[in-house]
Amino acid sequence: MGDVLAYEAELLGLVREYLDFAEFEETVKVFTKECKIKGKPLPKAAGVSSRDSKALPVQKDLLTAFENGEQKVFFQLWEEHISFSVRDNEPVAQKLEFYLHVHFATYLLKHSVGKPDKAELEERISHFKAYLETKGAALSQTTEFLPFYALPFVPNPIVHPSFKELFQDSWTLDLRTRLEKFLSLTLKARQTPRLLTLFKENGQCNKDMLQHLHQQLVESEHRTMTYLKRFNKMQADYHNLIGVTAELVDSLEATVNGKMITPEYLQSVCVRLFSNQMRQSVAHSIDFTRPGTASTMLRASLAPVKMQDVPLLPSLDYEKLKKDLIAGNDRLKAFLLQALRWRLTTSYPGEQRDTVLQAYISNDLLDCHGNCQRSVLKLLHSKSEVVRQYMARLINALASLAEGRVYLSQNPTLLQMLEERLKAEDKDSLTWENVLGALQKFSLRRALQSAMIKDGLIFWLVDVLTDTDCLSDYTLEYSVALLMNLCLRSAGKKVCARIANPVLRVLSDLLGHENHEIQPYVNGALYSILAIPSVREEARAMGMEEILRCFIKEGNAEMIRQIEFIIKQLNSDEPLNDSIVSDDEEEEEDEEEDRDIMEADLDKDEVLQPQLGELAGEKLLTTEYLGIMTHTPKTKKKLFPGVHQSIDEPLQRPVTPGYHRTMY
Repeated sequence: MGDVLAYEAELLGLVREYLDFAEFEETVKVFTKECKIKGKPLPKAAGVSSRDSKALPVQKDLLTAFENGEQKVFFQLWEEHISFSVRDNEPVAQKLEFYLHVHFATYLLKHSVGKPDKAELEERISHFKAYLETKGAALSQTTEFLPFYALPFVPNPIVHPSFKELFQDSWTLDLRTRLEKFLSLTLKARQTPRLLTLFKENGQCNKDMLQHLHQQLVESEHRTMTYLKRFNKMQADYHNLIGVTAELVDSLEATVNGKMITPEYLQSVCVRLFSNQMRQSVAHSIDFTRPGTASTMLRASLAPVKMQDVPLLPSLDYEKLKKDLIAGNDRLKAFLLQALRWRLTTSYPGEQRDTVLQAYISNDLLDCHGNCQRSVLKLLHSKSEVVRQYMARLINALASLAEGRVYLSQNPTLLQMLEERLKAEDKDSLTWENVLGALQKFSLRRALQSAMIKDGLIFWLVDVLTDTDCLSDYTLEYSVALLMNLCLRSAGKKVCARIANPVLRVLSDLLGHENHEIQPYVNGALYSILAIPSVREEARAMGMEEILRCFIKEGNAEMIRQIEFIIKQLNSDEPLNDSIVSDDEEEEEDEEEDRDIMEADLDKDEVLQPQLGELAGEKLLTTEYLGIMTHTPKTKKKLFPGVHQSIDEPLQRPVTPGYHRTMY
């Protein structure tokens, strides 16, 4: 009871703050009245209850200062009411603040009757220059803001073509709308009641902790089974070794007493010592009458385990699996898709992974060979977002392997289904991310490249890359890499020539992006499309060489050399090469490089976690779907070894980001 009394006032304040926030006006009156009758301490409302009396006047004062050009008043209120973390860490706030400084710097030029006051104008320009040299310097590498760094040095900005838009009423109105929207969201967000914050933080924390512990338990059980198998094998080998050692000691004693050891006896001992793989194929074919043979074989048998000694995973009943993938409930479908993906992503590269993949292909796991209405691929259109996401993850994992891409490409409708999902899913969803990743890997195959270009995917990519703020690092990287792969084809170059200005603007903006992983793909796309004379002309008209030379000053040695190649291509006067134009006629099936790279992102942010007692992963597969031994190891087809180019040059062959990171 003492604890309650100690915190009673604060607790009652939290309750009233939440009731105020939720607008329970009558309840607040009754609550306040009853607290007063019972003599309960109730602190004055300082947070949410006064939000209308605080947030709205502040917003109004800021907008009034904006409209009247009161620079000092505006930025004093701005720094007082917009938190430091928002102003310095949020890209939207940084961009807005930059444009606000531009607005106040040019205010007198737009609103003065006759000539503006020279002293006040100089003061505003000086203030803007100081901002550019301090806080505004962070945006100097962004193409969008580069022209404004010249504003303080232009004698008459009103007549300068670069700043024509600034002096139109529409620019100021648009900026005011953006400011009003930002203030509404930011000032309201600050008034979240403490009770709601406590509930969300603690509830989510406990949920995350429980899921994390349960996932650790599942993983620990999996490791325990693996270690138990290894222990049993080591124990059996140990007992075998002790037995052989005892026999050898007896044989040594017999030799001391003059008894001979026959080659047949020595051979039988070695057969027991050596691993199963060597018993028949090696032990019986060795001449044990030659000196030193037995010791050499013994050393070989005690050598470390190699990759081929990794055991194969148990076979599965694929008919039952496919039946449950089609007819089971959504939660079961999601767990099965997750387990099948984990089996592929966590298997050892080599025979173990190849056998898993061949089992999926030979049993037509995703119904790529059939045209039946009830196909596993239809899960891409499931009403359940989790099922769609886990289906996209599995397809992305399969597409990471060269033979997986061959298998998936055999279904004529899959590409169209993925393109539909790409345009239907939210851009911040993992489903969208994995669909994009799969399409990017598909773009390594010429036939699929041609189909994507024909379906207008270049137009869509250019539109998406116009605003990169909503893209994760993965989606940005794979979007740009997909655009580059499509631009390498002559059909893709022709499409880019039709929309040269938007494509060049997007690529020039991406050159200054903070994610440096995308630079090789941006460079590759630029170098490729600049082979078209009309694109070169458009690039020269927009001052592309000056933009490129800006980035030479900041880039590393490798990027500098690549940009120099691009500038050389930009200044070339060579006509369009006829052999490049005709490359789409060579539709012979792909001899793509063997790019089997499983990126870690395939298994990130798992939204599906098993409840206590619920089966998941390999345990689910081997408990409910164990099949007869049907493994048919297949010799992996030798794929085209690839043409490796100098890292000094922009990319000129299709790649995936995962492969490019690994190789370069």
